[in-house]
Amino acid sequence: MEAPVNNSLQQFKNLVGTKFQLYNSLFTSLPFHKVEKTGIFLSLFLLHCEEEYNKGSSPEEIVKSFFQQYTTYTEERQLTDLLFRFVQYAERQVVLFDALEDAAFKNIRDMQGVGTLRHLQSEVTQEQAQDQLKEKLKDFSVRLVLTAHPTQFYPSEVLGIINDLSKALIDENTSQVNMYLQQLGKTPFFKKEKPTPYDEAISLVWFLENIFYQSAGRILSFIRGQFPGLLPENNSLIRMGFWPGGDRDGNPFVKAPTTIEVAAALRSSIMKCYFREVRNLRRRLTFKGVENVVAALETKLSANLFKPGHIADITKEEILETLNGIRQTIMTDLNGLFVHLVDNLISKVEVFGLFFATLDIRQDSSVHQAVLETISQTTSALPDNYPAMSDAEKIQVLLNIKEALDPNVLENPLHQDTLQSIAAIKAIQQSNGEEGCNRYIISHSTSVLNVMEVYGLFLLSGWKKEEMTVDIVPLFETIDDLRHAGQVMKELYENAEYREHLRRRKCKQTIMLGFSDGTKDGGYLMANWSIYKAKEELTSISKEYGINVLFFDGRGGPPARGGGKTHQFYASMGRNIANKEIQQTIQGQTISSNFGTVDAAQFNMEQLIHAGISNELFSSREVTLTKAEEELLQSLADEGYAAYNKLKNHPYFLAYLDHASPLRYYAEANIGSRPSKRNASAKLNLNDLRAVPYVGAWSQLKQNVPGYYGVGSALQELDKQGKWEEVNHLYQHSLFFRTLLDNCEMAMKKSYFPLTAYLAKHPQYGEVWQMIYDEFELTQKYLLRLSGEAELMAGSPIDQLSIQMRERIVLPLLTIQQYALTKLRELDAQNGNGHGRETYEKLIMRCSFGIINAGRNSA
Repeated sequence: MEAPVNNSLQQFKNLVGTKFQLYNSLFTSLPFHKVEKTGIFLSLFLLHCEEEYNKGSSPEEIVKSFFQQYTTYTEERQLTDLLFRFVQYAERQVVLFDALEDAAFKNIRDMQGVGTLRHLQSEVTQEQAQDQLKEKLKDFSVRLVLTAHPTQFYPSEVLGIINDLSKALIDENTSQVNMYLQQLGKTPFFKKEKPTPYDEAISLVWFLENIFYQSAGRILSFIRGQFPGLLPENNSLIRMGFWPGGDRDGNPFVKAPTTIEVAAALRSSIMKCYFREVRNLRRRLTFKGVENVVAALETKLSANLFKPGHIADITKEEILETLNGIRQTIMTDLNGLFVHLVDNLISKVEVFGLFFATLDIRQDSSVHQAVLETISQTTSALPDNYPAMSDAEKIQVLLNIKEALDPNVLENPLHQDTLQSIAAIKAIQQSNGEEGCNRYIISHSTSVLNVMEVYGLFLLSGWKKEEMTVDIVPLFETIDDLRHAGQVMKELYENAEYREHLRRRKCKQTIMLGFSDGTKDGGYLMANWSIYKAKEELTSISKEYGINVLFFDGRGGPPARGGGKTHQFYASMGRNIANKEIQQTIQGQTISSNFGTVDAAQFNMEQLIHAGISNELFSSREVTLTKAEEELLQSLADEGYAAYNKLKNHPYFLAYLDHASPLRYYAEANIGSRPSKRNASAKLNLNDLRAVPYVGAWSQLKQNVPGYYGVGSALQELDKQGKWEEVNHLYQHSLFFRTLLDNCEMAMKKSYFPLTAYLAKHPQYGEVWQMIYDEFELTQKYLLRLSGEAELMAGSPIDQLSIQMRERIVLPLLTIQQYALTKLRELDAQNGNGHGRETYEKLIMRCSFGIINAGRNSA
C-alpha cells in the first residue's frame, strides 16, 4: 500500500530520482580504467537509443550509427570493449537504484496505513472484534518458503553491498556511499562457476539471519503487546520454509548428504542468532537470580555451536523453559525491567525453533514411479509384476509393504538418493525437531497413485505408518492437472489408510498449486482462473470429508509467474476458498526486492497477515465471486486460452523465442544449480522447458507474453457479445478481477516493442512478432478503457515511475544484447566462421544480469 499519493510520489522523486542523478555522477569520479569516458558515452548512447527507436531503427543499426557518430573506433575489439564497459557501468547503476529504493522504503510506504498491523489494531478496536481475532489466531499462519529458483543474478557479495549501501544512504553518509560505490566497481558480478545447491542455501540463509529473524520478532512483539493473550503459545503465526538442498525436482546436484548438510547449516545459523541475542541480554539482565541463568544459557549455546566434537544437547523446549523462568523472575522481583527484550527472544524461539526454516523435500512423480518399478524388478520388496498392475492394485501392494530396503541395492544413483532422502528426513527431525523437515512435495501429481507411491517409499525406507511425521503434498501445475485435482483428492480422502494418516496429522492436508507451468501451458487468464476454480473445488471437497485443506501457492516474482500484488488476491477471497494458512514461495529477486531489508520484509509480511485476518473478520463475502461473475470469468478465461493456444501452436512459436531471445544462454549464466530444461539432452520443447527461463526470455525480449497474452482478445470477444457492462461491473466490484488486471498492467508496463520491431519484417518470424504486438495493443486498449486512465499503471504512480526509471537504465543493455544476438546469427549463417562467437555470447549473458535485476519491482 502506497502512502498518500502526492506526498509519497514527491518523496520518491526526491529520495530516489534526484539522489540517483546525484550519486550516479560519483561513478564518473571512480578511480577505474576509462570509467569517466564510459559514463559520458553511456549517457550519449542512452539518448541515441531513444531517438533511433523512435525512428524505427534496429538495435544493430543503433549500435553502428552510435560508433560512427560519437567515436573514432573502427576495430571490432575496440567496439566490444566499450560495450562491455557500458554493461559494467549499467549493472552498477541498477545496484545504486536498488539501494536508493531500499533506503527510501519507510518514506514511500505508509508503515501504519491500510494492510499493516497498526491498521488491523484500529479495525479490531473499532469493530470490537477481539473475540473473533482470538478465534482466528488459534490456527492461522503465514508461511513464506524461500526457493533457489534462478531469477536472482546478484552474487551474495553484491547483495551485501546493496544492504550496506542502503544504510549509508539512510544516514546520508556520502563518504561511506562513495566507498561502497568504489567497492562495487571492483566487485565482480559474473559467476565463473555454477553455485552448488549448498551455495544457494547459504546465500539464502543470509536473509534468514539478517532480515526474517529481525522482522518476524518485531511483528510478534507488536501482536503480543497490542493483543495480549490472543496469540496462543502453540501457534507461531509466522513460519519459514526452505527449498535449497531439499528441492531435487530436475536438479541432479541435490543429494541426500546435501540435504543433511543444509539442515545442519540452518540449525547452526539460528543458534548463532540466539547466542548473539543472549550475549546482548547479559548486558541488561545483570540482576541477582537472573544473571547466572542467562550466563548458563549462553555457555550451553556456545558449547553446542563452537566446541569441537560436542554432541548436541540443547532443545527448543529447554531454551523456552529457561527464558520463561527468567521472565517470571523479572516480572515478580524486578518490576518487569527489560522484560520486552526477553519476550522478543521468546517469540523468535517459538517461530524458528532449532530449525530456522522447514526444509521441504520435492521430487517429480515420474522418478518415484521409476524407483518403484526398478525395486519390483531387482528385489523381493515388491511383486515383479508390479509395473503391469492397475493403479488400484499398485496402491494395495504399496500399503502392504512390510520390509525396509537398503538404498545401496539399487544401482541408479537417482534411485538410491530417492530412498536416502527419505531416510534423511528422519535424521533431520532428530536433530532439528519435527518442523525441521516434515513435508514431501510431489511435482506433476496427476493421480492418487502418485501420492501413495510416496507413502510406499516411506514404508520401504523403514518408516512405521503410525510414526510417519510427514505431510505428503501433491503439486498440481498444468491446466489439465488443476482441472482434475478435485477428483484426485476425493479419491485420496476415500482411501481408509490415507485418511488414518491424515487423522494422525491433525486432519490437515496441504495441496500445492503451481502457477508458472500453468501460465506456460494455458496463458495468463486461464492459469489464474484454473487455480481459483481448483481452490474452490478442493475447499468444498475437503470440507465434505472433514479435512482442513491448506493451499501452498507456487508463485514467482513477476505477474507472469504468479507474483505481483499477491496479498490482494488473498484479501479478495470469500469463504468458498480455505483460508487457514497463507503459504507461498518467495523466489529469486522477489526475496531481495520485497524482503531485502527488515522494514520491507516487515511491511510485506504484515500485508499478508492482514489480508488473511481481515478477510475473515471484516469481510461479508460468503463467496469470492457470484455465479454470474464466475460465468463471466470462465468466458474470459476460455477466450484467453483460445488466443494463447493459437500463438503457442504456431509452428514457429518456440523457434521464434529461441531465435530472438537469450533463452539458450540461461543454462550458461551460472545463476542457479538447476538445469534450465528437465531433459537436458532432448530437443527444445515447451513441456521440458522450465518456467523460469521461459518467462525470463520473454522478459528480456521486452514482450512479456505470459503476463498478458490473450487478455485483450478475451475482453474484445465479450465486448462483441454485448457483455461490456458486465465486465466493467466486475472490474469495479471484484478485487480478485481488478488485481488480476493490475498485475497484467505491470507486465505490460515492462514491455517495449521498438526493441524487436525489426523482426516484424523477418520472413519466418515476422508473423509471430506481429501476433504478439497486436495482442499487446489490443490488451492495452481494453485495460485503459476499463481503468479510465490515460496510461498503464496510472493508479500506482510510484511503482509506475520506478519501472520507467529502471527500464531507462537498462535500455542500453537491451540494445547491446539484441545487437550481440544479431551478430551471432550472422556468424551462424557463415559456415565455419566462429570468430568472435565467445565475445558475443559473453556479452549476451552479461546483459542478462542487469536486465533481470532491474526488473525487481514485482509488487
